[in-house]
Amino acid sequence: MRQLKIGIAGGSGYAGGELLRLLLSHPNAEVIQVTSERFAGKPVTRVHPHLRKQYSLRFCKRAELKSCDVLFLCLPHGSSSQSIDFYRGLAQRLIDLSADFRLGQKEGFIYGIPELHRDKMRGANLISSAGCNATATILALYPLYKNVLVDLQRTVVEVKVGSSEGGNRSSEASHHPVRSGTVRSFMPTGHRHVQEVIQELGFGQDISIHFSATAIEMVRGVLATCHVFLKKDLDEKAIWKVFRQTYKEEPFIRIVKERDGLYRYPEPKILAGTNFCDIGFEKDSHSNRLVVISAIDNLMKGAAGQAVQAFNIMHGFPEITGLEFTGLHPI
Repeated sequence: MRQLKIGIAGGSGYAGGELLRLLLSHPNAEVIQVTSERFAGKPVTRVHPHLRKQYSLRFCKRAELKSCDVLFLCLPHGSSSQSIDFYRGLAQRLIDLSADFRLGQKEGFIYGIPELHRDKMRGANLISSAGCNATATILALYPLYKNVLVDLQRTVVEVKVGSSEGGNRSSEASHHPVRSGTVRSFMPTGHRHVQEVIQELGFGQDISIHFSATAIEMVRGVLATCHVFLKKDLDEKAIWKVFRQTYKEEPFIRIVKERDGLYRYPEPKILAGTNFCDIGFEKDSHSNRLVVISAIDNLMKGAAGQAVQAFNIMHGFPEITGLEFTGLHPI
């Protein structure tokens, strides 16, 4: 099969850099253009130095984009929707990494978690990648909500996230003396990703997700700790079977359930650079509370990796193509 011509709009951010890294080694993709208004005319490696000797193109302006087979949109939230007709005129297939089209299948976009919407993605022209915190939460809770095993009004989720989630633009909050060593609750309520979780886990029913987000001293990663309350008394073996039945064929979901050891629960650090989502759980022996823990790399399974996984599904390529990296330990 010929290589598909790929464009990336907004390629100077962290997600854009990850997307480039993945697609440069993808046997069915040729990245022919990458835009950045801020760095137009400069080598891509000026912003993404890890790609030295791997990629020689320079950034171009958005207005200079040419027609291509697939266009990835890695733009700030709100930008894609303002110019969607322009982008659709450049490529038949779009994969948008922003929040613009995630809710309500706007403009015909398919919500981009493959584990939930793989069938709709096959042959689709428009995919909207899910938010990173939403991805970690949805994948952790999907088997339980799908099988109506928990109280739909009492789910409490707390995510701890790395600094790369804030993007590569510096701010007062990201200034090193301020950021270093911090454990900062930056969105105790009202996080925009909550609506994605409700959309995907509701299955037509009224549900409540009580969600908080905390920034910690970590560059990559999301750790979601989800507290749910079982509707009937299930032991851990039965719960394990539910997760296993749901995810047994999924190439990027790993159920982490061990009795002892340092890594008996999911750990974002060992997922850096990978497209895996690790999920574990523990039942409270004194109540019907079940704690489900999930971990991802926010720039991979929460952004670029998930987008490449969707790209593979759209075109009928093996789903793991370009995503085989297993991670590093120690790191």
